[in-house]
Amino acid sequence: MDKLSSTTLLPETFSGARDDITEQLMIIWGQIKAPLIVPLLKIAVFLCLTMSVMLFIERVYMAIVITFVKLFGRKPEKRYKWEPLKEDLELGNSAYPMVLIQIPMYNEKEVYQLSIGAACGLSWPSDRIIVQVLDDSTDPIIKNMVEMECQRWASKGINIKYEIRDNRNGYKAGALKQGLEHSYVKDCDFVAIFDADFQPEPDFLWRTIPYLVHNPELALVQSRWKFVNADECMMTRMQEMSLDYHFTVEQEVGSSTYAFFGFNGTAGVWRLKAIDEAGGWKDRTTVEDMDLAVRASLKGWKFLYLGALKVKNELPSTFKAYRYQQHRWSCGPANLFRKMLLDIIRNKKVSTWKKVHVIYSFFFIRKIVAHLVTFIFYCVVLPATVLVPEVQIPKWGAIYIPSIITILNAVGTPRSLHLLVFWILFENVMSLHRTKATFIGLLETGRVNEWVVTEKLGDALKFKSALKAFRRPRFKIGERIHLLELTTGVYLFFCGCFDVAFGKNHYFIYLFVQAIAFFIMGFGYVGTFVATFA
Repeated sequence: MDKLSSTTLLPETFSGARDDITEQLMIIWGQIKAPLIVPLLKIAVFLCLTMSVMLFIERVYMAIVITFVKLFGRKPEKRYKWEPLKEDLELGNSAYPMVLIQIPMYNEKEVYQLSIGAACGLSWPSDRIIVQVLDDSTDPIIKNMVEMECQRWASKGINIKYEIRDNRNGYKAGALKQGLEHSYVKDCDFVAIFDADFQPEPDFLWRTIPYLVHNPELALVQSRWKFVNADECMMTRMQEMSLDYHFTVEQEVGSSTYAFFGFNGTAGVWRLKAIDEAGGWKDRTTVEDMDLAVRASLKGWKFLYLGALKVKNELPSTFKAYRYQQHRWSCGPANLFRKMLLDIIRNKKVSTWKKVHVIYSFFFIRKIVAHLVTFIFYCVVLPATVLVPEVQIPKWGAIYIPSIITILNAVGTPRSLHLLVFWILFENVMSLHRTKATFIGLLETGRVNEWVVTEKLGDALKFKSALKAFRRPRFKIGERIHLLELTTGVYLFFCGCFDVAFGKNHYFIYLFVQAIAFFIMGFGYVGTFVATFA
């Protein structure tokens, strides 16, 4: 009987202790909520609403401009002089400018043949073009394969140069810079750059070079990307939606109104004189392409975007590759903004409006605010208002503005409008990494200069590689479990449960669904499975 009473009393003791701890936590929460939490949350809501309005105005402005451009705007051949280059019987091929084709690559086993073959297949007088393969590969087998491919094309009469370095200093920027230092480049007028997975059509040069020849104020002609694997899985469809807005709206608006936009790092043709005048390639950030574009623009050079000219390329088809890419694309611009803000303000060669466009619209809104407001507002602050009912978010800030921004972002890919909900959830998850990378870039800490080459699989080997990865998964905790996503998912789930039990905001459906999205991405194996076979 004594034994029975002691065993029954033991759980009651633990239960009482647990209740005491819970009661103590509630007392502490009640004491700090009114004087500390509520004021801080109100400030956070105000700042987030301000950023939301700024982003909303930017999106509406670009929507209005792109509408006018599409309906009434002049086509590129009307805004700039364009006429086909004509053959000169006296000068012969020397009447055509000398063009350098640069293909930087690093251990590109799956795609090196595609890019080299496409570059060697470009239509242009054979004695007025040089194909330069800049191979930074560290795998000796791959280096040998790339070199043999270059030799194969050289045996067909193609003027192709295979260049290697002793190190990878400066990564892509270092390779491009050293490539321009070779003696045979001094005779070149223009340089076209293609990453290892890009495959330009044969007429690419005939459609771009005339703009540069007939318009000496132009430094860059940028083409649009065409994604060959957009339908591979759900994740590539989500990427297509985000990038289509960038090319359909942002690049077009920048080109049409300010003759400035960010160079995409590939599928573009530069005037070598403009590169030299801007100071050449620099490796101070992981966005050497944007760095060069901003410096060239501050020298007074103009850029032209050709949305009708598309170059085939590949989207990252694994979550790991996409995360690394997004870190570089978010950290680099923020770090460049930190380094160049004063240079832009002090510049005397460009108009005030153009400087405002570069600082406010191009950098601050698109590269910083867009990332911060997506994560901090919708994944941190809005859920926190469920726990603190004294702080309310107006409907226009919580529903109307985000809905309009989302619709405006999605119009670039009409065929994927039925995936809008999945895109929102996916973008919110990725905003966690973009926000983290943005702070790293602004504060210049940690992985600020991290450069991980985006993995490419190639058309022929994509399914085979995905199947191989699925059959032989690696269960390393650091690669499969992502604590930031899981922590955010737990926070959102807790807020959702609290809203169901005590709240009046009725955000619980959004909170639960978004929490599930974070959980899926948090478990790397599940995230890879969904990304590959969805």
